[in-house]
Amino acid sequence: MGPLISCDDRPVTTLPHLPSEPTETGDHTGHEHASHGHAAGGSPGHGHGHGHGHSHGHGPAAPVSKHLRRVISAVLIPFAAAVFVGLVVLWPGGAPAHERTGVGFDRQTQQGKVVALADIDCKSVNAAQVPPGGKPAAPESQSAPGGACKRATVEVGTGPDKGRVFFEIVQPGAPRQLEKGQEVVVAYAPDAPRDLQYSVIDLNRKFPTALLAGIFAVAVVVVGRMRGLFALIALVVSFGVLTLFILPAILQGSNPLVVAVVGASAIMLIALYMCHGLTARTSVAVLGTLVSLLLIGLLGSLFIDWAFLSGNTDDNTGLIHGLYPDIDMSGLLLAGVIIGSLGVLDDVTVTQTSAVWELHQADSKMGPRALYRAAIRIGRDHIASVVNTLVLAYAGAALPLLLLFSIANSSMGTVANSELVAEEIVRTLVGSIGLVASVPVTTALAALVVSADRSGPAAAVPAARGGRGRRRKR
Repeated sequence: MGPLISCDDRPVTTLPHLPSEPTETGDHTGHEHASHGHAAGGSPGHGHGHGHGHSHGHGPAAPVSKHLRRVISAVLIPFAAAVFVGLVVLWPGGAPAHERTGVGFDRQTQQGKVVALADIDCKSVNAAQVPPGGKPAAPESQSAPGGACKRATVEVGTGPDKGRVFFEIVQPGAPRQLEKGQEVVVAYAPDAPRDLQYSVIDLNRKFPTALLAGIFAVAVVVVGRMRGLFALIALVVSFGVLTLFILPAILQGSNPLVVAVVGASAIMLIALYMCHGLTARTSVAVLGTLVSLLLIGLLGSLFIDWAFLSGNTDDNTGLIHGLYPDIDMSGLLLAGVIIGSLGVLDDVTVTQTSAVWELHQADSKMGPRALYRAAIRIGRDHIASVVNTLVLAYAGAALPLLLLFSIANSSMGTVANSELVAEEIVRTLVGSIGLVASVPVTTALAALVVSADRSGPAAAVPAARGGRGRRRKR
């Protein structure tokens, strides 16, 4: 079977012929490299130099025997087949259609542009907005000197009313200020009076966002080369699975937990094998990730039910529940925990598997216990940094909420007991437990797999090295 190009621009053999390190395949391989060097250079010295450089040019590969390849395939092939069947059975075919409510994100929107901007007296604006016999609702501070309002003339740029103009009043203390020439997002309410059908709801940030994404992609490819390119492709595929399968399937009423498990497994298989090659090393990382995801799912399900977390805690989840009351919101919360933990799990399991393989290459005489003890020391450092990263990431996302509790002088017990914060606590701790467990699980699997093959390629290392050493003496 032909080679599969890996993310670091090096040929990696496919799973039915999982590769072994070229320098560790016995005297036969060593003589082949050496003879190739003689033919190319015509001298023993050149032949040895070419053989040595070629053996290290491919980097460390996964030294596994046919028996271990069969064992790994026997585990992963049924798992991959089950994931494929799950994708076929649960595939939604698109999000279900519904009538827009005009609330929150569920509004018709078009693109627009501010074509003119003029100063206007806030008193006249507020007076014009007062109903007959009513009282002005604007605070007095708006009529203070230097507090002039602005009237923006906005032109609709897309949709059936393209070219239509409406006015938007911007208060001096409003968090969103408009400028002439600025592109905006406008909401369309067809049932409202004509003068009130359009309103500015946000700014158009597509260009700076796309530019930043482009800079990110260039940086990844420049530094990571082929590995970085394949990582970007895997990122696109992961986003496609999320938007084309996971979200529509949940909206169509499928169990969020089942959908998340199938979708996360598909993302894991595609991303890991695409970025790290179809090798035994990657397969061990997949197994370690799978075990950790199962643990996260079990713990998440247990503690979400035990803590009575509904998953309906803010305006967005409330709107989802209102539009689709059949969606299991607590299941949606658990699905988010699983998907959110997957990205960091991949990093941990791949790192630990690579550490074991590199240690084995440095000293092929190390047994599984010695390999485990050496690699777990690396894993402990990884655990400390990853757990801290998760906690700070969730704390940063919930910082406005934590500030509100601080303003209210709430105690730590009160803050932790609120459902909003309790969700984040459960999410963080369940994900962290899965990450912590992934280190010893993956390390043990990798140590067993790489050590179980010592009777095969690894045992031939001294012979291969001895052959090259005798050739140098001649």
